[in-house]
Amino acid sequence: MKVLFTGANGFLGRNVIPLLQKNFEVKTLGTHNTDYANDITEKIPLFTEKFDIVFHAAGKAHSVPGNKAEGEKFYKVNFNGTVNLCNALEENLPDIFIFISTVAVYGKDFGENINEDSPLQGSTPYAKSKIMAEEFLLNWCEKHHVKLFIIRPSLIAGPNPPGNLGDMVKAIKTGRYFNIAGGKARKSIFWVEDFADLTMKAINKNGGIYNVCDDYHPDFNEISKKISEILGKPIPHNIPFLVAKTLAVIGDIIGNKIPINSLRLKKITDSLTFSNKKMKEI
Repeated sequence: MKVLFTGANGFLGRNVIPLLQKNFEVKTLGTHNTDYANDITEKIPLFTEKFDIVFHAAGKAHSVPGNKAEGEKFYKVNFNGTVNLCNALEENLPDIFIFISTVAVYGKDFGENINEDSPLQGSTPYAKSKIMAEEFLLNWCEKHHVKLFIIRPSLIAGPNPPGNLGDMVKAIKTGRYFNIAGGKARKSIFWVEDFADLTMKAINKNGGIYNVCDDYHPDFNEISKKISEILGKPIPHNIPFLVAKTLAVIGDIIGNKIPINSLRLKKITDSLTFSNKKMKEI
C-alpha cells in the first residue's frame, strides 16, 4: 500500500516515516527535501499517483501568536493547507485519510479523563483552525466516500520533542527547571513512534474521532525525574505552592518579565488527562 505523509520534515515525520517504510511505500510532502516539495498554504500540489492512505501531519503548532498576523498563520496552515491538499487529492481519491488534530480543540486547561464527546471550546487560533479543518474533512470525506480518522493526540513524547515538553528538557539541561508543590499534576502522554502502529491498525478499522494517549498519566515529578535520569542531571528542586502563588500574582501585575502568572500556575498544578477508551475499543 502507498502512503502520502504530509509535514514530512516535522517532528512526527522524522520519527514515524522510517517505521512506516517497513510496511508501506511512503511518499512525502513538505516544503523541501521531499518527494513532493510544495507549500500547501500557497498552492495546490500536483500529484501524479494514487495513494491508499494520506497521513496529514502538516500543521502549525507550539507557538503563541503575538499579533493578528501571527494568529492568521494558524488558519492559513492548518485550515487552508488542508483544503488545498484535499483539492489536489480529488483526481485520485485515497481510501483512508488520517488527520492529526489535537486535544487543544476541547479548550481545557485542566480536567481529568476528558473524552471525545466533550464540547469543542478551544478559543486559540491553533485550536480554532484545527476545529475548522476537522469540520471540513468530515464533510469532504463523507462526500467522496473516504474513510476518515481524526486523531487528537495529547502531549507527544519522543526524541527532541517540540513544545512544552521540549522546553522542559531544555530547562532541565540548564538546571533551570523546578517542580511546583511537588509536581503532582498529571498529564496524558503518547509516544511518537506509536503513530506508526496506529496507522497499521487503521486499515481494517472503522473511521472516527479518537483521543490518542497512553493508559498511564504521569505527573510532572515523574516526567522531570525520568528526563533528569536520561540526561544525567540532578533531580529538579521543588518550589512550595505559596512561593509560586506569590510569584504568579507578581506576574499578573508586571506581565512577561517573569515566566509565571496565575493562569500558568493553574495549568502547572492542575491535572489535564484524556480518555483513550474509544481508541482502545477498536
